[in-house]
Amino acid sequence: MSASGAQAKAVGPAPLLSIGQVLARLTPEFPDLTPSKLRFLEEQGLVSPARTEAGYRKFGARDLDRLRLILSMQRDHYLPLKVIRSYLEDLDAGRSPVLPGGATPGPSMLGTARRLSREELLREASASASLLHDAVAASIILPADYYGEDALGVLRALVELQRSGIEPRHLRGFRGAAERELGLIESALVPLSRRKDASSRAKAAETAVEIAGQLEVVRSSLIRSALGRLTK
Repeated sequence: MSASGAQAKAVGPAPLLSIGQVLARLTPEFPDLTPSKLRFLEEQGLVSPARTEAGYRKFGARDLDRLRLILSMQRDHYLPLKVIRSYLEDLDAGRSPVLPGGATPGPSMLGTARRLSREELLREASASASLLHDAVAASIILPADYYGEDALGVLRALVELQRSGIEPRHLRGFRGAAERELGLIESALVPLSRRKDASSRAKAAETAVEIAGQLEVVRSSLIRSALGRLTK
C-alpha cells in the first residue's frame, strides 16, 4: 500500500456528532441554540441528521454547516423559516439563490465560526482600544473574552461613525431601544411561553426572530422617511 493510501486509511471519514457535541460547537456563536431548537429544525425539514439503531440523532460535517447557515440566516437577516427552506431547496437543487433584499451569505454563514480575541477584533476593525472601551461602556458591544462577526461589524460601523463625529456615548439610547423592543417581543410570546413542551419553546424562538425582523422593517422605514425630510 502506498504512503498516501495508508494516510487516507488512517484519516478515514469525519466522526458523526451527537446533539451535545453539536451544541458544544455551535453555541459559542449561537448562544440561544438548544436541543429543542435542533429538534424543531429537524421537524421543519431543514436538517436531516442520521439515526442510530437506537434512534439517536447523529450529525455529520454537512449537517453542521447547514445548521450554521440556517442559524446565521435567522440571526443576521431575520428570515422566517419558510424563506430559509426555499433558499435551501434551491441550494440542494444546484441553483444559486439570492436572499431577499439581494443579500448574499457572508463568510460567517458558510464557513467555520470565527472567535476573535480583543487584539484581533481591534486589528480587523481598524479600531482603537479607546473606541472599543467606549463601546463597551455604552453597552453597544458586550464585554467578552472572544468576539464574533457581529461585534466586528458593529465596531467597524463605530469606526466610520466616529469619522462623522458620532461617538459610542451618543448611542447609549440604542441599548434602551433594544430592550424596549425585547419587551414587545416577550409580550407577544406569552401564549407560547406558558407551554412547557419542547416544540412550543422552539416555536417561540422562531417567532421571536420573525417579530424582530418585522420590527427591523418598521425601524428602517422610519429612518428612511426621516432622512427624506432631512434632505428636502
